[in-house]
Amino acid sequence: MGEFWSKMAYRLYSRSSSYSYSREYEVRGLLNYSLSCCVNSLLQSFSATTELLDILNKWYPSDETEQSNVPHRLKNALLAMRDKSHPAPHTDFLDSLYRHAIRQGTQQDADEIFHIILNLIQKQIPDLCLAQEIRSLYEIKVETQVQCSQCSFIQREPSSLFSLPLAIRESENTLERCINSYFQLQNLENGEEHYCNQCEQKQPSTHGLKLVSLPLILCVHLKRFRNDRGFTRKLHSKVTFPDHFNTGIFAAGQLENVANDSPRADEHYSLYAVIVHIGTAMSGHYTAFIRPTQDQTWYYADDSCVQPATWADVQNTYKGYSTAYLLLYRKKSCNSSG
Repeated sequence: MGEFWSKMAYRLYSRSSSYSYSREYEVRGLLNYSLSCCVNSLLQSFSATTELLDILNKWYPSDETEQSNVPHRLKNALLAMRDKSHPAPHTDFLDSLYRHAIRQGTQQDADEIFHIILNLIQKQIPDLCLAQEIRSLYEIKVETQVQCSQCSFIQREPSSLFSLPLAIRESENTLERCINSYFQLQNLENGEEHYCNQCEQKQPSTHGLKLVSLPLILCVHLKRFRNDRGFTRKLHSKVTFPDHFNTGIFAAGQLENVANDSPRADEHYSLYAVIVHIGTAMSGHYTAFIRPTQDQTWYYADDSCVQPATWADVQNTYKGYSTAYLLLYRKKSCNSSG
């Protein structure tokens, strides 16, 4: 397949305190090597996440850095994607993933590969501060809360996620409804009672998840694959999602606020990337819609082909054969107009 280039360029500014840089580049396609469409689509989203490259550009790997080091190869791939003369900017990155985590020439799950890449970055980048910066860029902090119905004592257990896994129904869905269902309170009774440390016995309880904090980059996983009696099938049902939302949609279904860490209800997020799954659970293909920071135009990346798109094109992934699988939202700054 021939390689096509979009007629778009925008300027990238580093947030590093030690230096700054700018570079104009054209969004480019990526050749499909042995079913690499899943990684190709994720790379397009990483490329549109300019904050990630800003952090990686603060790291200068030594000459002894292993060729299979994933964050090193990811940094090089993202820089090479900005170089039109580079014939294959992502082959070394693909090779590093094949050495560590995934099998070449097999169908992949985009959410799984997304987590594998971020976890390998945490493991393989030697600068712990930079590794934490990247973690914080995507980390969703939640707290499991179980409240005793007898004494009202609440047991808490903190945890974190790189993507928000939202179950969808066979009928029509909205993003807000899926979020509310994820955080919906559940009654533990009729044999499901929870042990209360304060009562020192099992008691009827209320179980729920409390959202503690949201990251700058919020990844939403629409769980379209369902296992029924050992057979995996894809749900083609409709899931509508907005291009902008405020964090008030997370307010429902919470046991209680968690000090000052809870997200403000007036924070706003803007959609900038959508990973699309085309096909069935057993045979599929991944593509991506991206909306770069400095150019609010949507682009559609299908491996080596990149072309301009519209919001209406993105909305066509609400349901059907070609459906949105991962949504990436960016928190808007107070002075942001995009």
